[in-house]
Amino acid sequence: QVHLVESGGGLVQAGGSLGLSCAASGRTFGIDTMAWFRQVPGKEREFVAAIGRTGGTTRVADSVKDRFTISRDNAKNTVYLQMNSLKPDDTAAYYCAAANVIKMGWDRVGNYAYWGQGTQVTVSS
Repeated sequence: QVHLVESGGGLVQAGGSLGLSCAASGRTFGIDTMAWFRQVPGKEREFVAAIGRTGGTTRVADSVKDRFTISRDNAKNTVYLQMNSLKPDDTAAYYCAAANVIKMGWDRVGNYAYWGQGTQVTVSS
């Protein structure tokens, strides 16, 4: 079993920055892809960004491209999401996810076996 714990959410003004962290513990040796999703009440969970095992390959949603950056530190079993130029539309609960090898569909919720509890990000206008 893999346990994921997010941290770093909070309240920020539009145009500001926040950094999220997600620490993995447990049977982490099998983890390959890690990702961030977000969700607002009444809507489906939305892909934000994903990163491969070595960190050399990333995918970022068009809605956050050029503003959000995903990275990981395998020595710490931690994935990060740096969010810049935040907008009110970025307000959501942000969830960390982890999976074994995903050949296709890094943006698909169903491909991730492990999920964190989520951390709230609120961007005020």
